[in-house]
Amino acid sequence: MPSFKPVVALLRGLDVLNAVNASREATVGSVHAATGLDKATVVRMLETLEHAGYIVRVAGRPAYVPSWRTLQLSQGYDLQRSLGAAAEPILTNFRKSIGWPSDLAICDRGAMIVVQTSREQGPLSLNRRPGYQAPILSTSLGRAYLAFCPDEERQAILAQIAARPNAESVDLSKADAILAEVRERGFSVMDSTYSDREYEGLVWAIAVPVMNGERACASVNILMLRNAMSYEMAVDRLLEPLKATAARLAEVFRAQG
Repeated sequence: MPSFKPVVALLRGLDVLNAVNASREATVGSVHAATGLDKATVVRMLETLEHAGYIVRVAGRPAYVPSWRTLQLSQGYDLQRSLGAAAEPILTNFRKSIGWPSDLAICDRGAMIVVQTSREQGPLSLNRRPGYQAPILSTSLGRAYLAFCPDEERQAILAQIAARPNAESVDLSKADAILAEVRERGFSVMDSTYSDREYEGLVWAIAVPVMNGERACASVNILMLRNAMSYEMAVDRLLEPLKATAARLAEVFRAQG
């Protein structure tokens, strides 16, 4: 619970700054229409923001535009950290409901970057933390993303992989067939060679994309012990909950913009 009630004047000032930022040139009338604040309050907020250096008045006209200083407001923003924080309660609850851990990852420069994980506690703690880079074509996370990202992006990523000798254990000539199968099934599976190398063949995973409209913006998996959960059991018991979790993550990400 918050310690104090919100500072109403600050909230109004932020609303006005947002309205100015959304307009090519904002006027008292346009900000009034966008925020619903009375014009006297709008004028007071505009003049305060101008005094603070966040907006400037257009020469010769009663209009305002954002200043360079507004850029400073985003310097502390970290996409990975923001997505990870939003996903944490969802992945935590998901693990409690199914008993297996999950990772959420986004694609960055031809690798899958884990932005949040529920591996930290329990019997299957596999020393993966946010920031870990997973191969894109060998992992269930990467395959789920790659299969559902735009064609142009997919080809660019595959070209990056091809330029890295020995970086992936999967034969690139088989990539199209692998990804076509993922699209047909709607989920992906970790490559067995990767499982052997990283987990001595004891662990495997399935993953689905987190969709933004018609394209993937991330992917989420479930990691399981091979001797405890077969392929058939995982598809039967866990696939639909995994898809529901991916849909919930997509909702949260859209709400955050």
